[in-house]
Amino acid sequence: MKSSILVTGGAGYIGSHTAVSLAKAGFRVVLLDNFSNSDFQAVQGVRSLINAEVPFYEVDCRDTDGLFDVFRIEKEKGHVIKGVIHFAALKSVGESVENPELYKDNNILGTERLLEVMRAFDVENLVFSSSCTVYGEPEVVPVDENAPFLEAESPYGFTKQACERLIVNHLTRNPKFNAVILRYFNPIGAHPSAVIGESPRGVPNNLIPYLCQSVAGIRGALHVFGTDYPTPDGSCIRDYLHVMDLAEAHVAALEFLFKDKLRDKDTGWRAYNLGTGKGASVLEVIQAFEKVTGLEVPYSIAERREGDVVAIWANASRAKDELGWQTKRSLEEALNDSWRWQKKRPDSQ
Repeated sequence: MKSSILVTGGAGYIGSHTAVSLAKAGFRVVLLDNFSNSDFQAVQGVRSLINAEVPFYEVDCRDTDGLFDVFRIEKEKGHVIKGVIHFAALKSVGESVENPELYKDNNILGTERLLEVMRAFDVENLVFSSSCTVYGEPEVVPVDENAPFLEAESPYGFTKQACERLIVNHLTRNPKFNAVILRYFNPIGAHPSAVIGESPRGVPNNLIPYLCQSVAGIRGALHVFGTDYPTPDGSCIRDYLHVMDLAEAHVAALEFLFKDKLRDKDTGWRAYNLGTGKGASVLEVIQAFEKVTGLEVPYSIAERREGDVVAIWANASRAKDELGWQTKRSLEEALNDSWRWQKKRPDSQ
């Protein structure tokens, strides 16, 4: 058994899949979540997939005392937490435009307090869940890690920029601290077992869960927000990667941190883009889903949505060269896994 790793947002979409990949790689996983956009079924799913009683704490990252207790209790049980993967955050672009203060309070303050508690317990290794939204509307695509932070297109993107700056500032005050920042593009799909997947509460804010629920008859027609963008078919372009590829990237990042202390080589932190390196438009995703499932996607054209970037996809060569990671699963495989997960959900009828 390798080190104990705390996964904040561990009952969430990416957190739960990463927990499974961590356990498969031999790490002992500790899950933390406040269930603001997740539920306990994901924790049960993780336990089922790895056949182990994974520790779970219902704690909000803004709760300093609650966080302190998690590290203390694990230490008293003889399992000192050696690293943290920090997913816990609100993540909807549209919702952040409607309620920016909530996003700033939850995402930025939660990260700040987690860093404080990590420092109190001498936890030196952090993998941070960032986003391609830190680049704003990029001037050049594919975008690489040297691209400047332009003005964020949404409060969500602003919080990711702010959290990255918090981490870098934390490094300057803590000489042993090391961080890998993962800027990912658009994760989709589900575990191939369909035991865990994306489970948004209420109306989904992301394309694929809404698409699946539309096809399942749970929602009305999918809204395609704008077909008048300067792209080949007029709809927005994104880089969609399978969530299991993304989960494996977090394992690679953590192993890289433990093996190669960044403090000895550079500034103590390193950022990596995670994506396929290819963009797909919203209309192309709809066509791919119809092809792989044989089902028709009901959709309508709507006005542009505030906060949306026109087109962005990754240059992920740094992750390949330094972490030994690259995507292995196709868009079609991800869409098929998403639909398999949707069909197994209780609300799929």
